[in-house]
Amino acid sequence: MTATIVTSTPTLEQFLKLPETKPASEYIEGEIVQKPMPKGKHSLLQLKMCNCINDPVELPQIAYALPELRCSFGNRSVVPDVAVFRWSRIPFDADGEMPNDFLLFPDWTIEILSPEQSSSRVIDNISYCLEYGCDLGWLLDPSDRSILVFQSQQQPKLFVGSDRLPILEEIDLVLTVEQVFSWLKMGKK
Repeated sequence: MTATIVTSTPTLEQFLKLPETKPASEYIEGEIVQKPMPKGKHSLLQLKMCNCINDPVELPQIAYALPELRCSFGNRSVVPDVAVFRWSRIPFDADGEMPNDFLLFPDWTIEILSPEQSSSRVIDNISYCLEYGCDLGWLLDPSDRSILVFQSQQQPKLFVGSDRLPILEEIDLVLTVEQVFSWLKMGKK
């Protein structure tokens, strides 16, 4: 007699009870997909992006950018490289502290493409966020120094060079593609 192993697809609720993986795994409509391990350029862009966004918005409580934050909504649990939330949408707990669980979509999702990552899967996650109410999505591609921008109710647009990037309207920040990728040159302004 042979044993039959029955495997079933976990629900989103079951997935969220599983131990976290390193690098993070995402739940995409019944499928568990592990993100690639971030490398140097990816980590540096992620850090600089969070700092750049948070500098003008944290003190006046306009918004906040968080790295590698699990956002669970609809039938997915995604972990954008940077998730930006308007301050009024951050679900602070009773003590006024940042919660551990974000069961909502970000207002702005930023992904940094890694060489071993499928751009189609990343674009699908950005599009999914926009379907649920996210206003802005960026896909940074360090290999060709471009940023593909997604905005609600608009076709994606490729930005390069000195192109000024769209930002959430409440955020007083001007960024060009050149400025973003200049962050990769350590020690140089």
